[in-house]
Amino acid sequence: MTVFTVTWRRTADARLAQLWLDAPDKNAVTAAANEIDERLRIDPHRCGLKFSDQLYEWVHPPLVVLYRISEPDCLVEVMDVDTTV
Repeated sequence: MTVFTVTWRRTADARLAQLWLDAPDKNAVTAAANEIDERLRIDPHRCGLKFSDQLYEWVHPPLVVLYRISEPDCLVEVMDVDTTV
């Protein structure tokens, strides 16, 4: 089983922090972000909808993330994050 390293672009990480600060339910944002990290680490191909060879979008309420997969590096990079509302 391949395990991927999950990273967040600085802009996505900063956006997540702002979303958390603005969230009416901070626990929901924290839980979703943690679940996103964990599931992308284990099986990123099945989490989201594929846009191109490496680009995926995954809606995991209250968050939605755009990420890319680099198979040779066993790396998943979260490119952007937003809320579903």
